[in-house]
Amino acid sequence: MTRSKLYKAAHEAVLHAGQYAYHGRKLKKRDLRKLWITRLNAALREEGSKYSQFINDLKKKNISLNRKVLAQIAFEKPKTFQNIVTFVKS
Repeated sequence: MTRSKLYKAAHEAVLHAGQYAYHGRKLKKRDLRKLWITRLNAALREEGSKYSQFINDLKKKNISLNRKVLAQIAFEKPKTFQNIVTFVKS
């Protein structure tokens, strides 16, 4: 409990906090990407497709929608997402 009284201990605590914050920002990006993929896969399973096949078909058709946008469309506008899936399958 010397961080509030001693300069060296307080300085080290601030440095460690900075390291943890940096690492946390990287983990946040990783976690969000994982969430988007999970949401997409769940929505695609309802349409009778798989995530990996869908992403591969998107790349073949040169459709450049990222996972974040696709997950938002699947969550907020399921009819639009269904249209995207049928277009990509054909």
